[in-house]
Amino acid sequence: MGERRMAKAKSSRKKGGSPGPDLEALRRHIRAKGADYLKDPNITSVGIGLKNGDGPVCIQFTVGAKGESALQSLGSLPIPQAIEIEGVMIPTDVIQRSYDPSFKLVKPEQMDARRERIDPIRPGVSVSHLAGTAGTIGLIVYDRSTGMPVILSNWHVLHGNAGQVGGTIVQPGPFDDNNTARNVAGELLRSHLGPAGDCALAGIRLRGYDASVLELDVMPTRMAQVELGDPVVKSGRTTGVTYGKVRRIDVMARINYGLPKGEQAIGGFEIGPDPAHPSSDGGISKGGDSGSAWLIAENGKPTDIFAGLHFAGNADGNPDEYALACYPASVQKKLDFLLTPPHSDAKNLPFIETAVTRNGYNPDFLGIPAPEPGLSTAFKRDAVNFGRGQTLPYTHFSVCLSAARRMARYVAWNIDGSRMVKLPRLGFALDPRIDGKYQIGDELYKDNRLDRGHIARRADLCWGDIEEARQANKDSFYFTNITPQHQRFNQSSRKGLWGELENLVFDQADVQDLKLALLGGPVFGNEDPAYREIRLPRAFWKLIVYRAGDGQLRCSAFVLSQDNLLNDLESLDLDPFRIYQVSVPQLTARTALDFSAYGAVDVMQHPEMATTGQGINAFMREPRTIVEISSSAEIVF
Repeated sequence: MGERRMAKAKSSRKKGGSPGPDLEALRRHIRAKGADYLKDPNITSVGIGLKNGDGPVCIQFTVGAKGESALQSLGSLPIPQAIEIEGVMIPTDVIQRSYDPSFKLVKPEQMDARRERIDPIRPGVSVSHLAGTAGTIGLIVYDRSTGMPVILSNWHVLHGNAGQVGGTIVQPGPFDDNNTARNVAGELLRSHLGPAGDCALAGIRLRGYDASVLELDVMPTRMAQVELGDPVVKSGRTTGVTYGKVRRIDVMARINYGLPKGEQAIGGFEIGPDPAHPSSDGGISKGGDSGSAWLIAENGKPTDIFAGLHFAGNADGNPDEYALACYPASVQKKLDFLLTPPHSDAKNLPFIETAVTRNGYNPDFLGIPAPEPGLSTAFKRDAVNFGRGQTLPYTHFSVCLSAARRMARYVAWNIDGSRMVKLPRLGFALDPRIDGKYQIGDELYKDNRLDRGHIARRADLCWGDIEEARQANKDSFYFTNITPQHQRFNQSSRKGLWGELENLVFDQADVQDLKLALLGGPVFGNEDPAYREIRLPRAFWKLIVYRAGDGQLRCSAFVLSQDNLLNDLESLDLDPFRIYQVSVPQLTARTALDFSAYGAVDVMQHPEMATTGQGINAFMREPRTIVEISSSAEIVF
């Protein structure tokens, strides 16, 4: 059915089954002449429908008033009984009807979840620009250029005569809650008002998001070109869940948006009530429903097919309920968005985007420079660039991403142990800023013993104020910070030795201000085994840098091998794995990265610099196995 919905209809049928007129010819006629018809002061819309509701396909006009006296007073011309279109006489139909954009609100009603502040935000709830009233979040979609999630609604909801690009968007709208400072949800990105539709996008800020439509619990992934009689359903701020049927297509309607925009010709289709699923009061649209997404319904249930963006309803008290919606393909073309994340394996999980600027790793974090490792010419060429830089900036960390290996060559991160924040885990996702061909997604980790192993530990990064920590938490789950690690290497249900190295430094090395700078990554080798066309690193390294109580810099380097564990990823290998401490020159030899800035502060080369006591002193001998443990132990990296 979905394929039929998305295919363009080439013909229709008259009642009785005989072939009807070519719908494409009628559509071409509406596109070419629709705006001219609307110049008549009495004509409020023109579109394709069924004569008298169940007759042959016709050109259907709606007018503000009927009768000779009304036509004379308005200076309007009678509508002919038939119009010649590409050599065929097409009957006309005339209905008395006028439209208003669905932002004119009804009187205040009892508050419910749709009109209250929610986090994460969802389609189906109240939203508006700062100077507006209240409309509805239609969908959460994705900006094609950045891959970031954005709010889809109407121009008159997110922009309006008083708004502007970059202007503040609030959820709920001011009509529902005038505490706008607390309710900031994003900024207007772009909008359109014209024959292609009444539509706008807003970026999400300071809120999480849930892309499923409230009470319909579906996330649209496809678009429809609706046909006459198609059943549809929407979830709106005012009327909640309502069902309808498409009864006119390719409609061009005249809508008055007030000054300065005034009257505008807007294209779309018309929806009437669905007798099989009536609402409690028989209505399908009220003020505040603007921006709702109509979805195709099957057997009374919503599908994942986006049918249209609601923007107007009846304005004249006509008991014959009706609503207008923009075509999704036209809206998408004007606003340039995607219904799903740009990478198919990016999970649609709760997302937190904040006002925090991603500045990346700070080499001056300790008060003494702790630079990132130097890159050879070959490594620079292999690095995935971000702007002019060869590292990708995140919150509290930076990633040097290898294009050839599709994973980090190294990650550099800062830890402030005095400002840690505990936050829940999120889901893994591809970084939408980076081409998916340079990232390894979920396809590698299915049906085997490989884990998605963080290079920069999530817990290391969650510090600062709450917005900063939330953004860092989310950033840590991008696949650019993830490498394939055997489950026994990466298990994190209990504290692991690899992560405890950092805690050991905190506890026993007299770390100044509880701050660390860390560098880490996989050890790439020509003999790394291939699995599902991905070469798996045999080992990982970490360089821990800190400022001691005497104000001087110290560092210790370590390597952890998972070589024996990679022999059979489908079964449990009981061989032990090992952690080694190495000197800075030895780390350079293993990784081919330049760590020369740290040679003079390496406690392994300069044992006189080590803190007294058991902790760090235990790691200051010739390259050796720090610990050899059985398969029952658990390691965190």
